[in-house]
Amino acid sequence: MALLSGLPTNVKVVEVGPRDGLQNEKTMVATTTKVELINRLNDAGLSVIEATAFVSPKWVPQMADASEVMAKITRKSGVTYPVLTPNTKGLEAAITAGATEVAVFGAASESFSQKNINCSIAESLDRFRPVVDAARNAGISVRGYVSCVLGCPYEGDIAPEKVAEVAKALYDMGCYEISLGDTIGTGTPAKAQKMISAVAHHIPTEQLAAHFHDTYGQALANLLAALQMGVATIDSSVAGLGGCPYAKGASGNVATEDVVYMLDGLGIKTGIDLEKLAETGSWICDQIGRSSASKANLAIGAKRSTNEG
Repeated sequence: MALLSGLPTNVKVVEVGPRDGLQNEKTMVATTTKVELINRLNDAGLSVIEATAFVSPKWVPQMADASEVMAKITRKSGVTYPVLTPNTKGLEAAITAGATEVAVFGAASESFSQKNINCSIAESLDRFRPVVDAARNAGISVRGYVSCVLGCPYEGDIAPEKVAEVAKALYDMGCYEISLGDTIGTGTPAKAQKMISAVAHHIPTEQLAAHFHDTYGQALANLLAALQMGVATIDSSVAGLGGCPYAKGASGNVATEDVVYMLDGLGIKTGIDLEKLAETGSWICDQIGRSSASKANLAIGAKRSTNEG
């Protein structure tokens, strides 16, 4: 029997909970809670924490306090706090708030692009170009996200070549890393590998990240498949915060605790303290009144309760 091979020795975990996780919460989350969440994630050993988004409060009211969050977090040396900036106005606000890394969002699906940001893929790339140029001129790193890489809520399957085309456009524009997002979580391992293979023809795998949702319970399997392809950056959300807006009631982001538990078991280094991470996951769920979507979190919590009892 062949053992798992070709896995990276270290993986960078990009924690997206404070932004991607909280932005869809219907009840407004207090700024102090967001700040404490980021600080707790700091203490748990996360080296990249997506902090907030500089977007119109009209569209994403939950992120209206972006500048305040950036001003109040305790920044640790060696930790990056990227923020989402869809346009030059957002970028200017992010720079003023002291951001050192920003992200732009594209999609591999025409229908998704039209419905999500009201323009074609080509038009969206044209919109991002001045943002990327201005950020890089200011000495700020830019990350590029591609949505719908393994399926679209409107179009179904997406051709790997289309994903590669959009990813290459963002990479050529100057994005140092491209995060490949399975937005609706419909992907399976072989599909994930085929898609990554297509993208890797144009972009080195060490500059790719996997952002896989767990809607159909496939995220960990897909992430393992991505690791086998040489991808060594994983996006995840503490406690699995963030639902899937295109599948009512379904889970969205894969939980950071579950990812770290798997990576620990594979002997892959992350620098993250799983116990502290799980405590943070339980804490934020208590704060916002929801249950954790992380199985590892629930198991660790139950074990802790038993030991304390």
